[in-house]
Amino acid sequence: MIGNLDHSVLQQLWWLIASVVGSLFLFLTFVQGGQTLIFTTASSEEEKSLIINAMGRKWELTFTTLVLFGGALFAAFPLFYATSFGGAYWVWMLILFTFIIQAVSYEYRKKPDNVLGARTYEIFMCINGSVGILLIGAAVGTFFTGSRFSLNLYNSVTWATPYHGLEAALNPFNLAFGLFLVFLARILGAMYIVNHVEHENLVKRARKASWINLLWALPFLLFILISLVTMEGFAVDPATGLVFMEKGKYLNNLLGMPVVLVLLLGGLGSVIYGVAATGFLGKNSGIWFGGIGTVLVGLAIFSLAGYHNTAFYPSLTDLQSSLTIYNASSSKYTLTVMSYVALAVPVVLAYIAYVWKLMDAKKLTVAEITGEDVKEMY
Repeated sequence: MIGNLDHSVLQQLWWLIASVVGSLFLFLTFVQGGQTLIFTTASSEEEKSLIINAMGRKWELTFTTLVLFGGALFAAFPLFYATSFGGAYWVWMLILFTFIIQAVSYEYRKKPDNVLGARTYEIFMCINGSVGILLIGAAVGTFFTGSRFSLNLYNSVTWATPYHGLEAALNPFNLAFGLFLVFLARILGAMYIVNHVEHENLVKRARKASWINLLWALPFLLFILISLVTMEGFAVDPATGLVFMEKGKYLNNLLGMPVVLVLLLGGLGSVIYGVAATGFLGKNSGIWFGGIGTVLVGLAIFSLAGYHNTAFYPSLTDLQSSLTIYNASSSKYTLTVMSYVALAVPVVLAYIAYVWKLMDAKKLTVAEITGEDVKEMY
């Protein structure tokens, strides 16, 4: 049945699958957000350990989802993978480095006689939660602002700046996108602490942190939304495949795809309700509204970038080198085989949901991180 689908349908299907995985990763960055709260929300070593151990139960899930997102893009859109990682390698190397020091930190923070001391690893976690997420946001921002690369006839990439991707963080839109993701992650992290930790004072400060970080995020969110509906975009002529600049391209995408507009507005509304429920209504379930809202916003952003005859990885140096979901994808045979494999994904997600439920069945307490099993804690 899948083999009878047109190549273009499979390309759109795999952009959707990659978008779902990428959006789930954005939700799971509550781990990174929580890591940045250890120096602002915790008032003692005990509270700091509570936050780190709460996030430590999920950090591998975030890391695995990031790898899965990269793997899906590599398999479905190999030309994007080759162009971005082959040209903008400094920004990707820095992102990966922040995730490496995160993994090392969870492993060694509480190891006896560690040379660097616990505080060094806590700073590493903070770097992962701030610099790492900021750069990821800047990289995603280039889906709308473009990058300085060109491709030759053999698809070999030439990057036009010596900074190989780091220049993206200097673009105001990309920078605002990255900062918005940092504060969104902190909002989600605070709501997860409220949901998962049993400690009256820490939970009280986490509730306050959720709406304070929302206030910090709002200016960047407004800047992003205003820029999106007013900026020129990278359109594609479906008949010839030629890329050209179109005024109000992303506004046209929103109006041309009402479902995406509903996803964007519904997602933002869900996140705001989650914060209100956490910060002002005393509820513990805000993380789920925030999480679902984040996934919906992520789907809207990826849809704006990839669908409706849009170049999702545009080139500022040579417009015709810009990548679309059609010229950057794998062959029909590869996408068909991958689609059959992807049928098992719901089973994997169900297993993850089951394990998550078991892990969160009981709230984390001080007794749990100071008991006999303390050596197994982060």
